[in-house]
Amino acid sequence: MVEVKLFSGTKSRYLSEQIADFYQQPLGELEVHRFSDGEMQPVIQESVRGAFVFFIQSTFSPAENLMELLLMIDAGKRASAGYITAVIPYFGYARQDRKDKPRVPISAKLVADLLEAAGANRIMTMDLHADQIQGFFNIPVDHLQSEAIYFPYLAEQDMSNVIFASPDVGGVKRARVYAKHFNRNLVICDKYRKRANEIAGMTVIGDVEGADVILVDDLADTAGTLCRAAEAILEKGARSVRALCTHPVLSGKAYENIENSHLTELLVCDTIPLLHQSPKIKVMSTGKLFARAIRNTHEHKSISALFVG
Repeated sequence: MVEVKLFSGTKSRYLSEQIADFYQQPLGELEVHRFSDGEMQPVIQESVRGAFVFFIQSTFSPAENLMELLLMIDAGKRASAGYITAVIPYFGYARQDRKDKPRVPISAKLVADLLEAAGANRIMTMDLHADQIQGFFNIPVDHLQSEAIYFPYLAEQDMSNVIFASPDVGGVKRARVYAKHFNRNLVICDKYRKRANEIAGMTVIGDVEGADVILVDDLADTAGTLCRAAEAILEKGARSVRALCTHPVLSGKAYENIENSHLTELLVCDTIPLLHQSPKIKVMSTGKLFARAIRNTHEHKSISALFVG
């Protein structure tokens, strides 16, 4: 069978090491040289000729990490790698997936084009902001879902008084998956924004009286939506509110917002490293899931069983 090589980008090393441990194979040798002006030059320190190569790098703080990933892929292509998969646990720029106003880019499509142009043969990622982003690629996309991690965790807890909630209308489909799986009710928070990252108002659609509510979202940026939704839900009579999301972007005053919020807990995955520790934030590992997906890809096995818990 063709040899597998796993390589890590600089900022995803913490996760790549977990993936390598679960895969039971050490990470490949790769150094990123930097010129005095910050220009990067990834150097693969071992042969990858004809190999199945997996470059692991989330594109949070998107420009720097994305550029490094593109350069790693190009280095692998020019070193005659047999098949290159870009493993992108968090796919940056995914929120820019359409023209929602005049004269703006569709940045998610541009990033897809850049990855293909660099030489990627396959993309592996988790919980894209919109499922249809897969259609921006002309190469296979393995779209893993965090339900495979959260479902078993929640199944070990008392779900008898739980109601799931979407913090906005756009996330209803995601929250409905949880409500259907656990046979629980679903409510919706309808938010109105005046500008990005600033919520003008929030309305709760549905009955939450006396319930323990779990908010479901794909990412938390400033965490303003989750915190405002928690406040609105408690005002409607809920007993408690916690939240889960896949990607802890957590920029700006996010940590302060979470600490001062009515949320009792925020579950996140480790697709992005936390800048600060918080007693309210619990991190779930994605290493085993990605390792299983990588192995199935290499062995030409289906990974559809990994898409749901």
